[in-house]
Amino acid sequence: MFNLILFGPPGAGKGTQSERLITKYNLVHLSTGDILRSEVAAQSALGIRAKELMDQGDLVPDEVVIGMIKTKLQDNPTATGFIFDGFPRTTAQAEALDALLRDLETSITMMIALEVSEEELITRLLKRGESSGRTDDQDRSIIQNRIEEYTTKTAPIKDHYSAQDKFHPLEGMGTIDEIFGRISGVIDPVI
Repeated sequence: MFNLILFGPPGAGKGTQSERLITKYNLVHLSTGDILRSEVAAQSALGIRAKELMDQGDLVPDEVVIGMIKTKLQDNPTATGFIFDGFPRTTAQAEALDALLRDLETSITMMIALEVSEEELITRLLKRGESSGRTDDQDRSIIQNRIEEYTTKTAPIKDHYSAQDKFHPLEGMGTIDEIFGRISGVIDPVI
């Protein structure tokens, strides 16, 4: 089973690249952002609380996210692999994911990190906010908070997967095709 973590700050292009990776490698997409947004749209208790946190640029509690991931993994027992988009976001989540996957007799194959400058991230997110209607992409201070959250809480996950020789940083600037070519160049030799 091929399990990929596509990693990077908000606006790095994870969602765009995930779509292409799913098609090319026949992976099941596990986007915690999409899962949370569907809960928000359904106005469930989880969705209402998650919206409050996301609107402030804060992270949703680990136990909620990990529970959602476990359910999605169990709902796809015949999958050839998964792409984790937006998860894990903390070292504790990475450790919990590793334990969950061990219980399911699999593991993370690799983590690819898209690296993009902060100013480009802000530009991309503000532009996305104009067309998507996402309130967390329309306010520069909220975007800045999300980037700071990533830097302080999420970026240390690189060390976790580097220690397992699974971390691959890639330039996240350029055209969608150029970035996809870089990602495929890392994955193809492994599959």
